[in-house]
Amino acid sequence: MIPKHLAPLFWDIRLASFEPARYPDYTIGRVLELGDPEAYAWLQQQFPSPEIARVLRTERRLSRRSANFWALVYHIPADEVAALQD
Repeated sequence: MIPKHLAPLFWDIRLASFEPARYPDYTIGRVLELGDPEAYAWLQQQFPSPEIARVLRTERRLSRRSANFWALVYHIPADEVAALQD
């Protein structure tokens, strides 16, 4: 379940029935793109770092700015980050 304070990040879904673990790519991508430090702390509690890094490598919908930032945080070379590929 998504905590109430994160509801604005997920404005386009029905939160009452949403299970983040069933949609890791969507959930992780949304928090990496739009979240604040509190949202990121929640994300780290929900998903292990390798899963977050996997999404960072495969999610093309991240902005270049977010993708670059998270690539630095997770020590992932830019050429391995999907959103940074042309």
